[in-house]
Amino acid sequence: MTDDEYVYDEDSGEWLPASELERKRQQADQVEVRDAVGNLLADGDQVTLIKDLTVKGAGQTLKRGTLIKSIRLTDDPQEIDCRYEGIKGLVLRAEFVRKR
Repeated sequence: MTDDEYVYDEDSGEWLPASELERKRQQADQVEVRDAVGNLLADGDQVTLIKDLTVKGAGQTLKRGTLIKSIRLTDDPQEIDCRYEGIKGLVLRAEFVRKR
């Protein structure tokens, strides 16, 4: 038996070692964002658009195949924050991009 302190986990109703409960909570805090074909996305990845998208408020259309560099993930698993020249505050849905 180890000297690890046991803590009651209210979600599962079990007594778990404190280190295991902390690891479990950290994994729950991480958001998994997947692109249109199921690839896992991370901050700094490059993505390609798979569909022509009309950008609201910019009066511009991003064409299919456009490369978006250095994405940032948000708290929402379906939204990606990114930059594109001439468009400030561009947020794309993960279903319209593919990891490059």
